[in-house]
Amino acid sequence: MNTIAKGAKITLIGDGGWGTTLAILLKQQGYRVSLWGPFADYLRILDKKRQNPKFLPGVKIPKEISFSEHLQEAIQDAALIILAIPSHFLRGVLKRIKKESLGGTLILSAVKGIENDTLMRVSELIQDVWGRQSVAVLSGPTISYEVARGIPTTCVVASEDIALAEQIQDIFICERFRVYTSCDLVGVELGGALKNVIALACGISDGLGFGANTKAAILTRGLVEITRLGLKMGARQETFYGLSGLGDLVTTCISTHGRNRWVGEQIGKGKKLPDILSKMEMVAEGLRTAKSAFMLAQKYNVEMPITRQIYAVLYEDKDPRQAVRDLMLREKKAE
Repeated sequence: MNTIAKGAKITLIGDGGWGTTLAILLKQQGYRVSLWGPFADYLRILDKKRQNPKFLPGVKIPKEISFSEHLQEAIQDAALIILAIPSHFLRGVLKRIKKESLGGTLILSAVKGIENDTLMRVSELIQDVWGRQSVAVLSGPTISYEVARGIPTTCVVASEDIALAEQIQDIFICERFRVYTSCDLVGVELGGALKNVIALACGISDGLGFGANTKAAILTRGLVEITRLGLKMGARQETFYGLSGLGDLVTTCISTHGRNRWVGEQIGKGKKLPDILSKMEMVAEGLRTAKSAFMLAQKYNVEMPITRQIYAVLYEDKDPRQAVRDLMLREKKAE
């Protein structure tokens, strides 16, 4: 595969904070960038203000980035399509794009989630709709607020087609955004999705007023759970100790900008989930991923006690303090 030439068109599907951040980064890298969003009125706001007030306030969007409300128009002549929308909207958006119009366009997912009904990872979902083709996934500790401000960041691009991963690496890598490659697509996707469930647990801990000891325990044992499931699903153990595993987990669980940690904190403070969500513009992927993770744990017969308790808090109305008590008083065992 040849590297995509500077000046080639790259299309971002999704006008949230991460999609906008990647659009800005790619413009700085010398590419022609088009960004699609589902709401024409909001795209006009982005175009006029050259800011994303809901999802990335205070960050200037270069005037050269174009906005399109028409999906087929947005992807026309694109050398690379980057998907950056909430996972539960992904299937519907993919179905709107004629797969025969993709041609040799490269596909990169920047989505972190697992579909509830099918339990498919995002790359599997893409291939389910568009047929078998090479897909790459970008993941890691990448808080959009920091990346957009040029704060040094590292991440991973994974694909079963290592040549594709290397192409994506060449497109993104720069002084402030270092990209590594991996061929462990399963591990990278699971790490990116499941860390959001553990972030909910860390947020609940914060909301309950617990301290660093508790958060360290949740992070450590949460990583064990993620790794257990990943190994059963064919991932490599070392992936979970890298950027897309431990790195992403730590960032999401400690950052004040983390949506999932924040939602968990509100739950820990006694607020009800519908009230919390009514005040949110952005999507906390962990809420849906918790259901998928719980179902995957059952499917693969994997012990995931933190995930089980988060599922119970979210979907069985369990009191968070009782969930903590049940975790602490589980049968004793060796580490």
